[in-house]
Amino acid sequence: MTLDYIKRKPKDTIFDHAFADPKFLGTMDKPPSTVYEKKPLINPKTGEKIDGLYTGWITLNNAAQGNSYTLEMVKGAAAGFNLAAHDKSVVAIVFTGAGDRFFCTGGNVVEYAEYYSGRPFDTSQYMMLYWHAMESLWTAQKPIIRRANGVSMAGGEEISMPCDLTVASDLATFGQIGPLHGSAAMGGALQWKPVCWTYEDAVWNSTSCEQWSAYKLFRKNYIHKVVPVLKKGDQWIRNPEVITDKWIDETGEIVYGEFKTGKELEQAKKVMGECKTDMSQLDQAVNEVIWTYVNLYPGCLAMSFAILRRWKRANFDFDRGPLMYWWSAMPFGEYDMGMTSFRWRKAAGSDVIDMIKYRRMIAEGHPVDEELFEEVMPKLKK
Repeated sequence: MTLDYIKRKPKDTIFDHAFADPKFLGTMDKPPSTVYEKKPLINPKTGEKIDGLYTGWITLNNAAQGNSYTLEMVKGAAAGFNLAAHDKSVVAIVFTGAGDRFFCTGGNVVEYAEYYSGRPFDTSQYMMLYWHAMESLWTAQKPIIRRANGVSMAGGEEISMPCDLTVASDLATFGQIGPLHGSAAMGGALQWKPVCWTYEDAVWNSTSCEQWSAYKLFRKNYIHKVVPVLKKGDQWIRNPEVITDKWIDETGEIVYGEFKTGKELEQAKKVMGECKTDMSQLDQAVNEVIWTYVNLYPGCLAMSFAILRRWKRANFDFDRGPLMYWWSAMPFGEYDMGMTSFRWRKAAGSDVIDMIKYRRMIAEGHPVDEELFEEVMPKLKK
């Protein structure tokens, strides 16, 4: 008996299941853009490049503006995530930012202040695209590593939330700034941080607009690994601005991961001036995580991530429909005041409105209108 009558495609046939449009992707020499690169899989123990297997790197390339993402960069992120997720030769996805100072500082405030203020239906479409950018990450059948090469705040904390693990430079800081600048962390942080942390840590980090060090987040079990990136000669130096040599101080307070102050901070800045930045250990740590995973059964790993991710995604899905419209009723509201004051902070010398006056006017029943807007906004420096 033979089965020759059953026809199959040739074994070397590979269908492309990606639906991304590469036109939205850019190159590192032309910021602002999102860049997608396939890099060879590396054995971190030997440095050997493994033939035929790759890591897919998505880089937010806008270092001059803190790697904040423009509309076109969000389109590029969606394209890069989709391409990496559907390429079977890509064994892991790495999400990072350009340079050595910023991972991502969120949405591009210039666009927010100059275009999206007063355009409610455009903002809804922007948020639809933002949600879409994350879809390929939720369903990717491979590990997703956030390579936090620097500051991660606001939307930078949110667009990266579907990542499975974070490996961070010890110069990185993390936090939300929405309530200080006319926004709220509704793009993911308010939904996901209560899942990942204790409730009170999630509340304070999401609403206080306080920045936390990478070591503090490691202490609180929020990131996987912290890596020194400063070198003084041949010696690696841990971030001198952060307390890393003791757990508690003489009063019994936990101080590991807290920022230094006063004379200790002044001395730390001098030490930093004597160092150079070197990201090689950060890349090594990322490769070590990937190498661990590449030596595990891919199907079993995919199922594990699918189950683990659903806890964050469930919280995300509760809100994402109605929150597309969160900007819609605020033509002269807090979003406009916050983004506009931050956008023109250099001209006015301040990046926030007169918050006390704003609260007083609201308490007195003043409508949120152009008169209020003019009263509370920072004034042009003479």
